[in-house]
Parts: sequence; C-alpha cells; structure tokens
Amino acid sequence: MEVNKNLNLDNFWIPFTNNTAFKKSPRLLVKAHGMYYISDDGRRILDAISGMWCCNAGHCHPHIVKAVQEQIAELDYATAFNMAHPKAFELANKISTLTPEGLDKIFFANSGSEAVDTSMKVAIAYYASKGESKRTRFISREKGYHGVNFGGTSVGGIPNN
Repeated sequence: MEVNKNLNLDNFWIPFTNNTAFKKSPRLLVKAHGMYYISDDGRRILDAISGMWCCNAGHCHPHIVKAVQEQIAELDYATAFNMAHPKAFELANKISTLTPEGLDKIFFANSGSEAVDTSMKVAIAYYASKGESKRTRFISREKGYHGVNFGGTSVGGIPNN
C-alpha cells in the first residue's frame, strides 16, 4: 500500500507515544498477515504481542475475515442497552462453559481498557453491596499496562501516559 507522502500527522494523538519524535521519524504499518505487520517501506515486522493481545490467531486469518464479513453483512452492531442479540447470548454461554464454577456471568467490553474500568466499578459495587463501601483501593503492578482509560492508567503506574 502506497502511503500519501503529504500525509498530515498532526491530528492523530497516539497513546503511550512521544508524538513529536514519531512525527520526525514515523513508523507506519500498512498491512498485516499472520504474525507479521508490513511497514510502509515494505519491511516485515514480527508482531510479538498479537496486536496488543487482540490478534491471537494472527492477522487477517481467513476464517476470521470470513466470519466477520458474514456477521457485518447481517448485523453490524446492536446496542446492549435494554436490548440484545442472539450471538451475544451464544458467545456468553460458550464462554461460561470454560470458566470456573460461579464465574458464569459474562460482560462484554470493546477493549481491554473498558474491561479494566468496568472491573474496577464492579469491584467497588460488589463491596458496597456487602456493606463495605470504604473498600475503594486497588493493588496493581508498578509499570503494568492496564489500558488507556482513566481507571486503567490510574492503577498502571506507567509514567508519561
């Protein structure tokens, strides 16, 4: 894929990145296949963290591409606010067969950041329901990555984020 040489790099604020340094020497990814990214200058780059843990089966896996295309053609998005769709229940039921007994309620999030923030809110709500509303502190790993949302960054301990 050819990248526009006049590409404006001013408006996209890249998380956890020194944006000024990036603009001086941009590292642009234009394609991916299997476990490799392809850069704008044609280099293959090993994606050793599976796209931040989102591409565990590799990039552009044909079975996943086909399933996504079929689902988007039928129903591209459905809110979960006072509504639902059958595929969400099917997936939740399947996941619940893999979890330990008692951990069978599944909450879907769009990202790890949302999952961390939601987990923090669930923990606070749980202890409040048990009469322990003062339990609001969290223990986390220093310099651990917990997402880019407020909750995740507040417990992450990564400087300059």
